[in-house]
Amino acid sequence: MGGVDKALLRLAGQPLVTHAQDRLEPQVERLALSANGDPARLGFTGLPVLADPLGAGPLAGVLAALDWAAPLGADAVVSVPVDTPFLPGDLVPRLWLAGDGGLAVARCGDRLHPTCALWPVALREALRSALAAGAFKVMAFAATHAAAEAPFPGGDPDPFLNLNTPEDLARAEAALAR
Repeated sequence: MGGVDKALLRLAGQPLVTHAQDRLEPQVERLALSANGDPARLGFTGLPVLADPLGAGPLAGVLAALDWAAPLGADAVVSVPVDTPFLPGDLVPRLWLAGDGGLAVARCGDRLHPTCALWPVALREALRSALAAGAFKVMAFAATHAAAEAPFPGGDPDPFLNLNTPEDLARAEAALAR
Protein backbone atom coordinates (compact mmCIF):
# COMPACT_ATOMS: atom_id res chain seq x y z
CA MET A 1 0.00 0.00 0.00
CA GLY A 2 2.98 2.27 -0.43
CA GLY A 3 3.82 2.67 3.23
CA VAL A 4 0.53 4.30 4.23
CA ASP A 5 -0.81 3.89 7.76
CA LYS A 6 -3.31 1.09 7.11
CA ALA A 7 -5.32 1.97 10.21
CA LEU A 8 -6.23 5.27 8.53
CA LEU A 9 -6.73 3.87 5.01
CA ARG A 10 -10.34 4.43 3.97
CA LEU A 11 -12.77 1.71 2.92
CA ALA A 12 -16.33 2.80 2.11
CA GLY A 13 -15.50 6.22 3.55
CA GLN A 14 -14.35 4.89 6.95
CA PRO A 15 -10.82 4.23 8.24
CA LEU A 16 -9.93 0.54 8.41
CA VAL A 17 -9.51 0.84 12.17
CA THR A 18 -13.19 1.78 12.40
CA HIS A 19 -14.20 -1.36 10.49
CA ALA A 20 -12.16 -3.52 12.91
CA GLN A 21 -13.57 -1.65 15.91
CA ASP A 22 -17.15 -2.09 14.68
CA ARG A 23 -16.62 -5.83 14.15
CA LEU A 24 -14.99 -6.53 17.51
CA GLU A 25 -16.72 -4.15 19.90
CA PRO A 26 -19.88 -6.30 20.28
CA GLN A 27 -17.73 -9.36 21.00
CA VAL A 28 -15.44 -8.14 23.79
CA GLU A 29 -15.56 -6.26 27.07
CA ARG A 30 -12.85 -3.71 26.14
CA LEU A 31 -10.86 -2.71 23.08
CA ALA A 32 -7.38 -1.29 22.67
CA LEU A 33 -5.14 -0.66 19.68
CA SER A 34 -1.58 -1.87 19.35
CA ALA A 35 0.23 0.77 17.32
CA ASN A 36 3.55 2.54 17.26
CA GLY A 37 4.02 6.15 16.27
CA ASP A 38 1.98 9.13 17.37
CA PRO A 39 -1.07 7.79 19.25
CA ALA A 40 -2.93 11.08 18.62
CA ARG A 41 -3.57 10.00 15.01
CA LEU A 42 -5.91 7.32 16.41
CA GLY A 43 -7.54 9.52 19.03
CA PHE A 44 -10.81 9.62 17.08
CA THR A 45 -11.37 5.94 18.04
CA GLY A 46 -11.58 6.73 21.74
CA LEU A 47 -9.47 3.64 22.42
CA PRO A 48 -6.24 3.27 24.38
CA VAL A 49 -3.24 3.00 22.06
CA LEU A 50 -0.64 0.48 23.23
CA ALA A 51 2.86 0.95 21.87
CA ASP A 52 4.95 -2.10 21.06
CA PRO A 53 7.90 -1.33 23.34
CA LEU A 54 10.21 -3.68 21.43
CA GLY A 55 9.37 -2.57 17.89
CA ALA A 56 9.26 -6.27 17.09
CA GLY A 57 6.01 -6.71 15.16
CA PRO A 58 2.76 -8.52 15.90
CA LEU A 59 3.94 -10.72 18.77
CA ALA A 60 5.33 -7.71 20.63
CA GLY A 61 1.97 -6.01 20.09
CA VAL A 62 0.27 -9.05 21.62
CA LEU A 63 2.59 -8.77 24.62
CA ALA A 64 1.69 -5.09 25.02
CA ALA A 65 -1.99 -6.09 24.96
CA LEU A 66 -1.46 -8.85 27.52
CA ASP A 67 0.42 -6.44 29.77
CA TRP A 68 -2.46 -3.96 29.43
CA ALA A 69 -5.15 -6.61 30.05
CA ALA A 70 -3.58 -8.39 33.03
CA PRO A 71 -4.20 -5.64 35.64
CA LEU A 72 -7.77 -5.34 34.34
CA GLY A 73 -8.39 -8.94 35.39
CA ALA A 74 -8.80 -10.23 31.83
CA ASP A 75 -8.35 -13.92 31.09
CA ALA A 76 -7.34 -13.37 27.47
CA VAL A 77 -7.01 -10.90 24.63
CA VAL A 78 -8.00 -11.30 21.02
CA SER A 79 -5.75 -9.98 18.28
CA VAL A 80 -6.78 -9.03 14.77
CA PRO A 81 -4.98 -7.09 12.05
CA VAL A 82 -6.49 -3.70 11.31
CA ASP A 83 -6.50 -4.43 7.57
CA THR A 84 -9.00 -7.29 7.79
CA PRO A 85 -12.36 -5.50 7.50
CA PHE A 86 -14.72 -8.49 7.18
CA LEU A 87 -13.93 -10.31 10.42
CA PRO A 88 -16.61 -12.80 11.50
CA GLY A 89 -19.26 -11.58 13.91
CA ASP A 90 -18.59 -14.70 15.99
CA LEU A 91 -14.80 -14.57 15.92
CA VAL A 92 -14.29 -14.33 19.68
CA PRO A 93 -16.70 -17.07 20.79
CA ARG A 94 -15.38 -19.48 18.16
CA LEU A 95 -11.78 -18.84 19.23
CA TRP A 96 -12.72 -19.28 22.89
CA LEU A 97 -14.59 -22.53 22.26
CA ALA A 98 -11.90 -24.00 20.00
CA GLY A 99 -9.17 -23.42 22.54
CA ASP A 100 -11.31 -23.92 25.63
CA GLY A 101 -9.97 -20.56 26.79
CA GLY A 102 -6.41 -21.43 25.74
CA LEU A 103 -4.42 -20.17 22.79
CA ALA A 104 -6.44 -20.47 19.58
CA VAL A 105 -5.92 -19.25 16.01
CA ALA A 106 -8.44 -18.82 13.23
CA ARG A 107 -8.52 -21.21 10.28
CA CYS A 108 -10.58 -20.67 7.14
CA GLY A 109 -10.43 -23.54 4.69
CA ASP A 110 -6.85 -24.75 4.58
CA ARG A 111 -5.39 -21.40 5.63
CA LEU A 112 -4.41 -20.39 9.15
CA HIS A 113 -4.73 -16.76 10.21
CA PRO A 114 -2.42 -16.60 13.23
CA THR A 115 -2.84 -12.85 13.78
CA CYS A 116 -6.55 -13.53 14.39
CA ALA A 117 -6.11 -15.31 17.68
CA LEU A 118 -7.09 -15.60 21.31
CA TRP A 119 -4.13 -15.18 23.69
CA PRO A 120 -4.47 -16.24 27.33
CA VAL A 121 -2.99 -13.74 29.77
CA ALA A 122 -1.31 -16.73 31.42
CA LEU A 123 1.07 -16.92 28.42
CA ARG A 124 2.40 -13.42 29.07
CA GLU A 125 5.72 -14.39 30.62
CA ALA A 126 6.33 -17.19 28.12
CA LEU A 127 5.76 -14.68 25.32
CA ARG A 128 8.06 -12.13 26.99
CA SER A 129 10.79 -14.80 27.22
CA ALA A 130 10.31 -15.87 23.61
CA LEU A 131 10.62 -12.28 22.39
CA ALA A 132 13.70 -11.71 24.54
CA ALA A 133 15.22 -14.77 22.85
CA GLY A 134 14.52 -13.31 19.41
CA ALA A 135 11.50 -15.49 18.55
CA PHE A 136 9.22 -13.12 16.63
CA LYS A 137 7.17 -15.52 14.46
CA VAL A 138 3.52 -15.68 15.51
CA MET A 139 2.90 -19.17 14.15
CA ALA A 140 6.08 -20.58 15.70
CA PHE A 141 5.04 -19.31 19.14
CA ALA A 142 1.50 -20.60 18.62
CA ALA A 143 2.78 -24.04 17.60
CA THR A 144 5.12 -24.21 20.59
CA HIS A 145 2.13 -23.60 22.85
CA ALA A 146 -0.19 -26.10 21.14
CA ALA A 147 -2.59 -23.51 19.74
CA ALA A 148 -5.99 -24.86 18.87
CA GLU A 149 -7.46 -24.07 15.47
CA ALA A 150 -10.87 -22.44 15.28
CA PRO A 151 -12.53 -23.33 11.96
CA PHE A 152 -14.47 -20.64 10.09
CA PRO A 153 -16.44 -20.99 6.88
CA GLY A 154 -15.31 -19.04 3.85
CA GLY A 155 -17.55 -16.53 2.24
CA ASP A 156 -17.87 -13.70 -0.16
CA PRO A 157 -16.22 -11.58 0.90
CA ASP A 158 -13.59 -13.72 2.56
CA PRO A 159 -13.95 -13.02 6.31
CA PHE A 160 -10.16 -12.90 6.60
CA LEU A 161 -9.44 -10.89 3.47
CA ASN A 162 -6.27 -8.96 4.24
CA LEU A 163 -5.88 -5.64 2.40
CA ASN A 164 -2.27 -5.52 1.25
CA THR A 165 -2.56 -4.04 -2.25
CA PRO A 166 -4.69 -1.44 -4.03
CA GLU A 167 -6.36 -4.38 -5.80
CA ASP A 168 -7.35 -5.88 -2.43
CA LEU A 169 -8.83 -2.54 -1.43
CA ALA A 170 -10.79 -2.34 -4.70
CA ARG A 171 -12.07 -5.90 -4.15
CA ALA A 172 -13.22 -4.94 -0.64
CA GLU A 173 -14.96 -1.81 -1.95
CA ALA A 174 -16.74 -3.94 -4.57
CA ALA A 175 -17.81 -6.45 -1.93
CA LEU A 176 -19.30 -3.69 0.23
CA ALA A 177 -21.11 -2.23 -2.77
CA ARG A 178 -22.92 -5.54 -3.42
